[in-house]
Amino acid sequence: TTKKSRRSVHQSCILLEHYLFFIAVLFLIGSTGRFLEAMAASAVRRLAQRSLRSLACRHAAAAPSLVRFSSTSEQKDSAKPKTGILLLNLGGPEKVADVHDFLLRLFLDRDLIPLPFQSRLAPLIARRRTPKIEQQYKEIGGGSPILSWTTKQAEGMVDILNKTSPETGPHKFYVGFRYANPLTEDAIDQMEKDGIEHAVAFTQYPQYSCSTTGSSLNAIFRHVSAQPKSAMRWTAVDRWPTHSGLTNVFANNIRDALLKFPADKREEVVLLFSAHSLPMEVVERGDAYQHEVAATVHRIMEELDFSHPYRLVWQSKVGPKKWLGPQTDQAIEALCKRGQRNLMLVPIAFTSDHIETLYELDIEYIEELGKKSNAENIIRAESLNANPVFIQAMADIVADHLKSGERCSRQLSLRCPMCTNATCGAMREMFCR
Repeated sequence: TTKKSRRSVHQSCILLEHYLFFIAVLFLIGSTGRFLEAMAASAVRRLAQRSLRSLACRHAAAAPSLVRFSSTSEQKDSAKPKTGILLLNLGGPEKVADVHDFLLRLFLDRDLIPLPFQSRLAPLIARRRTPKIEQQYKEIGGGSPILSWTTKQAEGMVDILNKTSPETGPHKFYVGFRYANPLTEDAIDQMEKDGIEHAVAFTQYPQYSCSTTGSSLNAIFRHVSAQPKSAMRWTAVDRWPTHSGLTNVFANNIRDALLKFPADKREEVVLLFSAHSLPMEVVERGDAYQHEVAATVHRIMEELDFSHPYRLVWQSKVGPKKWLGPQTDQAIEALCKRGQRNLMLVPIAFTSDHIETLYELDIEYIEELGKKSNAENIIRAESLNANPVFIQAMADIVADHLKSGERCSRQLSLRCPMCTNATCGAMREMFCR
């Protein structure tokens, strides 16, 4: 009888996972009708009543251990730092073994991907997607280089700041990733231990979105609010889409990439500025991202004197729901069909190489899709990485922020008109007032 009961509970648990996954798929593709939702929810309730206790025990035993690591590399500073600069980004797994935890944190983030039954669904989706994503990281060398590039950028930035802005120093950088080590929360704890007086949240997304910078600032707010009273004073560099240093580096990288085309083809090159896409439901809430990306593109083209035809395209769409378009891969195919077969891809919303440049652009689009579409030449402009002009721009952005006395941009104080996330409002109370 005991074996039969255990078998029954085990079968119920498996069936419950299938129902939950079914709901997630319906939710993500936007086709969850009231009838289907009610029917599935009813089934879930019945199964949950039969197996809740066993299921809870099973999940508790199988819960992944999210190991946290040091939030910053060793910095050669003997003096106590006064200003701490927290570089915010999504992050990426440094090695293949880290992929699952990275995906789990990503799917648990309601600011990025709101799901029904999120605490149950996130582990299931992360587990199912892990093998595919692991293979992609293997193809780009076994891990993401984003921490290495961010550290090099930050080291150069701090060296400049300590020389040019001694009145706000000593300065120390911290890396705060949203979904990979070093985590934002760990970085904040280290800043507290170091006795930082002025904490600057410096987003590494030049163009603001609630799904990226907004999510990181919300994470800071939640962590700081849960701690005893902090002596650190927080301000934010929450966007910088048209900074001259940023656009100058992009323009120079485009000029360099043009030289890689055959001389008789350079005038024909079409520039495709590729940025990570967003679901239209996010855009329709009033997210500023698409407008700020477009502003970056326009400023770069001004520096290039509008020398070539160009378009802003969008990559990394997931699922059949409507996202910002046109998609980068669709644009490549369409242009090649029309005979425009010399294309340059410019990763416009990223400050360093990671899987979306090294795998999606370089392998999926340039190598595979380029061959399939009969492109003559598809070349990607270099990412910003450790470009000294970009590192100088980073230092200038922070120095200007420190000298201005402003707590954040004027734009951050304005929530999206259709925002329903209460944390977004509370976060703005912390940074803007």
